[in-house]
Amino acid sequence: MTDSPTVSGSLRNRLVLTLIGGAAILAILLFLAVRSYAARVAQQGQDNILSASVASILDAAAIRDGQLEIDIPYAAFSMLTTPSDDRVFYAIYQDGAFISGYDELQVDEPVAQANWTFQSTEMQGESIRQVNAGRTLVGLGKQTQIEVALGQTQDALSQTMDQISRNAAFLGIGFFLLAACLSFWVASTTIGQLNKLTTSVTRRGPQDLSPFRKPVPREMAPLVTSLNSLMGRLDQSLGQSEDFIAEAAHRVRTPLATVRSYAEATLHRVERKENREALRAMVRAIDESSRAAGQLLDHAMITFRADHLEREDIDLVVLTKDLVQRLTPIAEMRELTLSLTGARAVPYSGDPILLQNAVRNMIDNALKYAPVDSTVVIDVRADPNVQIKVSDAGPGFPSEEIDMLTRRFERGQNATGTIGSGLGLTIAQDVATAHGGTLELSNKPEGGACVILSL
Repeated sequence: MTDSPTVSGSLRNRLVLTLIGGAAILAILLFLAVRSYAARVAQQGQDNILSASVASILDAAAIRDGQLEIDIPYAAFSMLTTPSDDRVFYAIYQDGAFISGYDELQVDEPVAQANWTFQSTEMQGESIRQVNAGRTLVGLGKQTQIEVALGQTQDALSQTMDQISRNAAFLGIGFFLLAACLSFWVASTTIGQLNKLTTSVTRRGPQDLSPFRKPVPREMAPLVTSLNSLMGRLDQSLGQSEDFIAEAAHRVRTPLATVRSYAEATLHRVERKENREALRAMVRAIDESSRAAGQLLDHAMITFRADHLEREDIDLVVLTKDLVQRLTPIAEMRELTLSLTGARAVPYSGDPILLQNAVRNMIDNALKYAPVDSTVVIDVRADPNVQIKVSDAGPGFPSEEIDMLTRRFERGQNATGTIGSGLGLTIAQDVATAHGGTLELSNKPEGGACVILSL
């Protein structure tokens, strides 16, 4: 079972949130910038109109017969007309003395002719925009200073600013939504490269440890380099493991076989009963050690090859027939008969080494428990599904233990005194699983055990 990694959030979500957060900040800045710029433009427009209006009033001022005359033109106020009917206030001062208009409209400081001033203030409880302008008049050797204060309420400007604010808000929201959509697209495109790499790794078979060759973005190059390095180390390690298993099998089995042959030869020459019993016990111990070591190595080899399944087109009947021929001398020594039945040919694509190991252990298990002068039947069929069935006429499996007999090193209660390691059925089970099949243990109604390897 593969352990799941510890997850600490989503990289895609982090990227999306970062981009959306940046888009929100930019949208707010855009709203403020547009509103501020529009406010300056609108205020500048009102100031220009106020300037034109006050200029027309100043132009209408004249000294006649030593007296100041100001005939305020109609256009001076008509140009200040707005859809909101803003109120207009004015005040005229001569040499600092109020002469006409609203005396509440004050000119705080003398205004030079070329230095008009603008200010925002209040008049009768309303916010107004005020311009202060001045002009020097000369007549009959007399000089006088005329100052005009002209103010206008800002209802129309407020409405204009509200409209501009709404438009700027819509622009900011539109920009934010567009940026958010682009954020999702950018995040998906960016993370898509990782997904492609993940898919490439997932689709690889267990035996494919070749390095990745496809182009990747520069930022992912270190990751791919690390993966390629890991693949190389795994390939080397697995190769060493396979070589070790093969070498260990050879080095363990050969000396044990040699010792057994010497022990058997000595047994034939020894006459004393106690010595013969000791040699028989030695031979039995050697057999048990040889079988245990061999099955342990077989199990290790099968575990390795199951992850690196090498399928070939084979005929299961031919494979089983070859095993029957090789095991027949052993069966005859135990006064047993091996019988191969079933179809004439059963083509299958699988790992021949693993399948041969599984079937050999199934037959060997039957030979150990079958009674003398009985027959072990090996049946190979392709209908209704590909299966190899081995049955004997022995005592069968203990019914209360049948579900645990495929576990490693598990042996039934009836195995006492029988050479074995408890790995034979485990090996067959692992081979079946590697080929997507099952191993079924059962007892025949008429007596005896039945093992079915379904592929």
